[in-house]
Amino acid sequence: MSSVKKKIKLEIKNMKKTYPNGDGVENINIQVHEGEFVTMLGPSGCGKSTILRTLGGFLKIDGGEILLDEQEIQDLPPEKRPTAMVFQSYNLWPHMTVYENLMFGLKLRRVPKNVMKKEADEALKLVGMDGYGKKYPNQLSGGQQQRVAIARALLLKPSVLLLDEPFSALDAKIRQQMREELKRIQEELNITVVFVTHDQEEAMALSHRIVVMNKGVIEQIGTPEEIYDNPATKYVASFIGEMNFIEENNGRTLAVRPEDIVLTRGESGDMVGSVRSIMMLGHYAEIIVQMGNQTVKSYLNRALAGGFRVQDRVSLSFNRVCEYSA
Repeated sequence: MSSVKKKIKLEIKNMKKTYPNGDGVENINIQVHEGEFVTMLGPSGCGKSTILRTLGGFLKIDGGEILLDEQEIQDLPPEKRPTAMVFQSYNLWPHMTVYENLMFGLKLRRVPKNVMKKEADEALKLVGMDGYGKKYPNQLSGGQQQRVAIARALLLKPSVLLLDEPFSALDAKIRQQMREELKRIQEELNITVVFVTHDQEEAMALSHRIVVMNKGVIEQIGTPEEIYDNPATKYVASFIGEMNFIEENNGRTLAVRPEDIVLTRGESGDMVGSVRSIMMLGHYAEIIVQMGNQTVKSYLNRALAGGFRVQDRVSLSFNRVCEYSA
């Protein structure tokens, strides 16, 4: 995104939603700017889908406000909200063709037939599904069905597009393709997207900003770089990417990425250990160092890694480190 401050498209203020068993979310405050791709990231049950469903109108909130284009929408039913939702399970009507699935929402809006057909064709082209209009969902692969579901949502021209783990049912290769497609579509249309995933790699690849969730509360909101380089809490540090946690005698914990560890032969530094294992992983190597009763993982390029052997005594220094109190 450019550095020019864009207008706030969506705002969640002090939102609360509690389920009968006591689970839910509280004190949720998020601003999403126009044309921004914001991802809610966290493990199952952390509250990310709850927030998305309150935005779509599928769950009533117990407190706070949801503003879209500066209008409160928390009391509107889903069909009256300027949002469109794409689910993990595609939700296509099996007895309808792709065209009929796409046009269903437009029919309810009384869009003229010739306009519907033209817009449906444009939407199919946008998601790379030209010529599939007359097929039925059971004639399509999972990835193709999800493309149709995204096209159907885009046809409604939502102010905000909501996506709930849309690629988690797809295999890894198709998932990667769908990510790239979604990123292209989002940039091409400059639409505002709120996306939910438990996959950190997906969040890092797609998002302008990430909202890291844990047990119903927000741990950190930031760009992928901010969250990777400066995790606000130990939880965020452990959830995003690989991280070493080194316990110090003063009760503090050092958090260091494997790529930020510098190894030198000998015992010249403050932290020393022995090489326990060396694993070649393509263009880099993973070296595990035993340091007292702790193990530390480091990534070195292959040329540097060639200078080390198992049981070598080594010193460790860090290019970047985060500190957390116990």
